[in-house]
Amino acid sequence: MNEEAGSEDGSVGEAAVSEAAETQEHMSLADNSKEKDGEEPPGVSQRSSEEFTDVKHESLFSLETNFLEEDSGGSCSQRTSQDPFQQHVNKELKEKEIQAAASSPPATQQLKWPVLGHLVFSSKFQRMETFKPPKDIDLKSLHLQKPLDSTWAKTNSQFLSGPQKSNGSFTPLQKELFLIMNSYRDLFYPERSALKNGEEVRHVYCLHAINHVLKANAQVLANNSRRRSQKLGVGEDDDFRDQGLTRPKVLIVVPFREAALRVVQLFISLLEGDSKKKIIVSNKKRFQGEYGSDPEERPPNLKRPEDYEAVFVGNIDDHFRIGVAILQRSIRLYAPFYSSDILIASPLGLRTIIGGEGEKKRDFDFLSSIELLIIDQADIYLMQNWEHVLHLMNHMNLLPLDSHGVDFSRVRMWSLNNWSKYYRQTLLFGALQDAQINSVFNKHCINAQGQVAVRNVPMTGSISHVLVQLPHVFQRMEAQDLSSVIDARFHFFINKILPQYRDAVMSHTLIYVPSYFDFVRLRNYFKKEELNFTHICEYTQKSGISRARHFFLQGEKQFLLLTERFHFYKRYTIKGIRNLIFYELPTYPHFYSEVCNMLRATSRGEEATWTCTVLYSKYDAQRLAAVVGVERAAQMLQSPKNVHLFVTGEK
Repeated sequence: MNEEAGSEDGSVGEAAVSEAAETQEHMSLADNSKEKDGEEPPGVSQRSSEEFTDVKHESLFSLETNFLEEDSGGSCSQRTSQDPFQQHVNKELKEKEIQAAASSPPATQQLKWPVLGHLVFSSKFQRMETFKPPKDIDLKSLHLQKPLDSTWAKTNSQFLSGPQKSNGSFTPLQKELFLIMNSYRDLFYPERSALKNGEEVRHVYCLHAINHVLKANAQVLANNSRRRSQKLGVGEDDDFRDQGLTRPKVLIVVPFREAALRVVQLFISLLEGDSKKKIIVSNKKRFQGEYGSDPEERPPNLKRPEDYEAVFVGNIDDHFRIGVAILQRSIRLYAPFYSSDILIASPLGLRTIIGGEGEKKRDFDFLSSIELLIIDQADIYLMQNWEHVLHLMNHMNLLPLDSHGVDFSRVRMWSLNNWSKYYRQTLLFGALQDAQINSVFNKHCINAQGQVAVRNVPMTGSISHVLVQLPHVFQRMEAQDLSSVIDARFHFFINKILPQYRDAVMSHTLIYVPSYFDFVRLRNYFKKEELNFTHICEYTQKSGISRARHFFLQGEKQFLLLTERFHFYKRYTIKGIRNLIFYELPTYPHFYSEVCNMLRATSRGEEATWTCTVLYSKYDAQRLAAVVGVERAAQMLQSPKNVHLFVTGEK
């Protein structure tokens, strides 16, 4: 048991921390034999007690009982004026500003940056300053906390090559992203791709998160030392307001355990670098066992697109949460939530703790003082359960129901005033512009420093990647308002589109349905009308999928209803399609060309009779632009004609 803690001991400034980490290793390994995270229902009392309390070892790991090491140089006070962290947390908002912000529209400004492209800056609190990226950045000017100024270049070296290396330790994309993060503005970056720049983005937000935590903790530890030297008791001096109502400062939301594993590995490498001083990582073996994956578990010979392989790599369990405490030269994994600095969780893992109205066991006080919220791969939550994300956002930065032993003389005034949401920085990363993600950013991100959204429009659409010779008929339907679109689409489909396909000549018709609720509604209608159809969704058993695909290919079933989530999670090629109907435009633009190209799978000289019909309304502008390009989309939305034809694959 002790082998690992011993090998990673290194030279540590605080004996107490070292001792605590080893003791914690013993305790957790013992606990580990009894249960594993996520294997039991989250309501079980053992589970919650482990996540929220650890009375025996708390004092060793608590910030209150530790002091700043001499060699880490309490640089907090020396560089206060220029440090963006200090400027942000020390900024005092006034009641008048908060009231004005609630009623006034934001001031906006558009800029074009070299790498990020079109940016929209907005703020309700301050006059907009033109914010341009400098050509070169000096690491000193970024105010990175030790040891990050030396470890970052090594940790990030895999992305730097040739001329970039001499140009600093950031890639051009990372440089622009970090400048926005370091200014403590909210950020929405919708061009994060698992294939291209996902890891680059993960590196830079991990740097920002660990930098924030180290600075916040250094401030608390330095103030502990000052209070001790002045021999002050609890609540005796008002100058030491340096924390929130609860300890967790950073929440990182990721979709799978593999992503949590990579985030923790980055934290370790950022704190360690290549120094001879190894840091203590308690519970490391347990963590690797529960968050790592066995390469032999992957089924062989499954051919899937590259983007699928990049997203579904490693351990793809989506129910987890873990607390991480960081104390100078040690990292404690599986720290109880109220003793953690950073929480890493999936939306489902958080939802089962937050609970719902009327549930006895629920807790969301640990979200009360989150200063940095990072939501990575936001588009995947659209395919999991977007409601969990909305539920989380509704419980962020509420006043806690319990004091959790906080010393109120150390709590910042803006936290006591319940203004934490105006100081919380939110970083939102995803692979696409989507109305639901935009809505969360616009509604829940109200940081006083302002917001930045990357808004590049697609000039060419994914229709250009369709390789088959196919006429695409886009049919526009009218809807009075956003709330009536769902009903309008359904009635338009059953009254205008379906009658054209009920003839037996139009067999082998695949209907692609992005929303599961629309799928259920259509399935019920087809059953009631006794149409000859079969269906596949993400909940269909393997045997049911095989039967449905066989009946469709053989023409025994005329229609096949297919959900987008099934395509997202499985990427099967459906054979036998002759007629294609997109009930709604796909969430991911490349799914459009992927599904169209499935017609090639069984080409028996029927190309001349293939058809493709797409339904859209004016509320689908973003998705339409992603499929046909922004200029064509504008014409199709403004044109007096309701039907538009494209032909792909012409020789």
